[in-house]
Amino acid sequence: MRRSVIITGPNFQDEEFIYPFYRLQESGFHVDVAVKGKESVKGKYGVPAKPNVDVTELKESDYDLVVLPGGHEAPDRVRQIKEVLDFVRAMHHKNKIVSAICHGPWIMISAKIVKGKNVSGYIGIKDDIENAGAVYVDAPVVVDGNIITSPHYKYNGDWMRETLRKFNL
Repeated sequence: MRRSVIITGPNFQDEEFIYPFYRLQESGFHVDVAVKGKESVKGKYGVPAKPNVDVTELKESDYDLVVLPGGHEAPDRVRQIKEVLDFVRAMHHKNKIVSAICHGPWIMISAKIVKGKNVSGYIGIKDDIENAGAVYVDAPVVVDGNIITSPHYKYNGDWMRETLRKFNL
């Protein structure tokens, strides 16, 4: 069974957490949810994320895929956690799939894995993406090697389809 982890924090974008959570399960993935301290957090509209992993315990060897939802506040908090950045960097270096949407690419930026890559994300982080040495692409979904990005939850279908395509699903 393929293993995935969704890393998030308080005030995530509900649609960007819940859609991949169920879509991955439908595709046969085991889905872990990781937050700091393993305490339940809620999205901007009240959807709960019930974690079963503390972000400080993440190991690249346990996963095939990491999903980084957006929602301004959550990824801004998550990208300040050293263990998350180390984990995302390790996933990338092992050529495992790193998939982010909206403000989720902030975590990739802080993990220093986007330089020279084509990346999408919420238009408000376009300058951050470019300042990190990546090329901002205004498209529903952008695939560059093992990095998959999307700017907005209205493209959830495109984003997850391309993410799952990396697993021939």
